[in-house]
Amino acid sequence: MSQTPELRIGWLYPNLMSTYGDRGNVICVQRRCQWRDIPVTIIPLDQQTEDSIFSTVDLIVGGGAQDRQQEIVMRDLKGAKADALRQKLDQGTPGVFTCGSPQLLGHYYEPALGQRIEGLGLLDLVSKHPGPNAPRCIGNVVFELTASPIADDLKQQLGEPPIVIGFENHGGRTYLGTVQPLGRVIKGYGNNGEDGYEGAFYHHAIATYSHGPLLPKNPFLADWLIKKALEEKYQTEINLTPLDDTLAYEARKAMLKRLEILAIK
Repeated sequence: MSQTPELRIGWLYPNLMSTYGDRGNVICVQRRCQWRDIPVTIIPLDQQTEDSIFSTVDLIVGGGAQDRQQEIVMRDLKGAKADALRQKLDQGTPGVFTCGSPQLLGHYYEPALGQRIEGLGLLDLVSKHPGPNAPRCIGNVVFELTASPIADDLKQQLGEPPIVIGFENHGGRTYLGTVQPLGRVIKGYGNNGEDGYEGAFYHHAIATYSHGPLLPKNPFLADWLIKKALEEKYQTEINLTPLDDTLAYEARKAMLKRLEILAIK
């Protein structure tokens, strides 16, 4: 490449959708780029943002929210903004959406109390809360990535099936239609505690209930998103400089041992 690559991160409603430390995903991508001397700009995508700005970002990050905040977001994320977001993901712009934000991308979310919240309908899924007295899905979650092409890309890179570690805390249950599940649950509840699936995957967009935050616990996911974002932007193959992730992988081994799951390399 003749030009120095740079990355623009679009952060969906940072003041309303950053429950459970999901801002850590933004920080993780930012730092892993900076350590590679890749300039990063973080663009808030919120009520004050013009819809034209949505089309300028290279990677989209969305976090969790309570039902009230989620309603506020959906009242704003309509019309031209929704169209711009939909177009970006349809074109292959990578994204990572955790907890509440995947519900926004589906057809609708039915809260425990109140009216159904209509989503963008980009992902063929629905989310429903079984009621105010229903137990929440809380705890560590571990799942094997199975979605294509991300699972194949990472298996080739890691030399083994990619295992994701996170933490889930959700009242809603998500049910997939034709959209690919992101992975197969090894430990935890996943989408609904019934079908064994966790998350969803659309083009280059990751949707998941896994907090943690997700990316610091799974640095290979962060690098996959960075690589895909730059390749989509510059239309050329990108090879990222390897980073020393020894501490992150030692932490992963410790967590898998604690959860009595066969350790990974």
